[in-house]
Amino acid sequence: MTKQSILIVDDENAARYGMKKILKKDNYIMYESANSADALQIIKTHHPELVFLDINMPQLDGMKTLELIKAMKNPPLVVIVTAYGSEKIAVEAMKKGAYDYIAKPYEIDELRIIARNAFEKLTLQEENARLRLEIGRLEGMGELLGQSEVMKDVFSKIEKVGSTDVMVLIQGESGSGKELVARELHKRSKRKNAPMIIMNCAAVPETLIESELFGHEKGAFTGATERRMGKFELANKGTIFLDEIGDMSMSTQSKLLRVLQEQKFERLGGTETLSVDVRIMSATHRDLEEEIEEGRFREDLYYRIKVVNIKLPPLRNRKEDIPLLANRFIQHFSERHQKDVVSISHEAMKYLVSYNWPGNVRQLKNVIESAVVLSNNTVLDMIDLPDEIKCPENSVLTAKNIDYTLSFRDAKKAIIENFERDFIRKKLEECGWNVSRAAESLDMHRQNLQQKIRELRISKQDT
Repeated sequence: MTKQSILIVDDENAARYGMKKILKKDNYIMYESANSADALQIIKTHHPELVFLDINMPQLDGMKTLELIKAMKNPPLVVIVTAYGSEKIAVEAMKKGAYDYIAKPYEIDELRIIARNAFEKLTLQEENARLRLEIGRLEGMGELLGQSEVMKDVFSKIEKVGSTDVMVLIQGESGSGKELVARELHKRSKRKNAPMIIMNCAAVPETLIESELFGHEKGAFTGATERRMGKFELANKGTIFLDEIGDMSMSTQSKLLRVLQEQKFERLGGTETLSVDVRIMSATHRDLEEEIEEGRFREDLYYRIKVVNIKLPPLRNRKEDIPLLANRFIQHFSERHQKDVVSISHEAMKYLVSYNWPGNVRQLKNVIESAVVLSNNTVLDMIDLPDEIKCPENSVLTAKNIDYTLSFRDAKKAIIENFERDFIRKKLEECGWNVSRAAESLDMHRQNLQQKIRELRISKQDT
């Protein structure tokens, strides 16, 4: 892993020495300069990622130096260093592009936290850029996204099976994207210019499902005032997708089996035998083999519809895909709702990855849409997430429920941060969110507590 680098720009030797000594403890590569001209050359030559720039510099002051740095290609983040009481100057510098500021004299922890937050921001930017490239690479699968091995297997099957006419059974939990797989298969088939008709077998009452599938003649039953074409007729030359086929009654299964075998049927109440040319795809969230054992699904129908079986994993089993999906949804809903949201913070992403997602991708999509619509910032943060996502019982960020896919260092860091956040929030609540009283109760300096609140993104609105 490449070491992160920092440039300190200050005309005072003692100031540079003190800052360098503090920051070297975090194993950064350090550069230093006593004037702006040398600092600009170091940036061009060594490309440090973060610059601590004193505002009061001889010859070329910090404000002008900041402007020259920001005009560079791929400029580093700049933290302005000011004297105590010069906050107005620092605010002006931030308007011109400075990342943050720190006032002398500063606390050691405050300096280290600012540096750490800056590098987290840079890491987030790099990760978002990588994810945008990945999203672009996978656009051939439409809304189906994933970089996990299990999803690569799904994509491989779609590529191989799409152009054929074989029947496909798609299995997966509700919200995992079964219909998206069916649409991708249809899009790759020779029938792509013909209709794809969707029939949700679980949504139609048993008394109407036969009419929905095969159509009916006028007078076939009370209320049948005219002839009506069924889904199979409408799908002729195209594809019919039987969603939640596991919810179909045994009686309807028998009639469906004949259509699959012969591609022929009669409308309800009719005598004319109709022939159709359709590709059949099915989906279910049920375990059909278990349904067969329980006598609720026909074994012969099961093997008829399962020429190729595509199993979609639940989102909790492919957590490495969550950042990719979340960023894609942020991009989509930001454009759709005309918002300026461009990314999500590391802290918020940790909670998305740690959550179990019982509603799968559909639930993640809804959470991101809500967050984008309600957010007032360009970066989604903890405050934008619903309570159930942040609930410790639903998270792997506890000692009792650790995400073992993380490295030891990252898992330990996640648990410690979770403890610190909960402990500090509890103290703040006890003290009526009075920071001075909470700092005294925690035996901390008030400024250190403020930095912790900022670092951990603790907000009264989260309670």
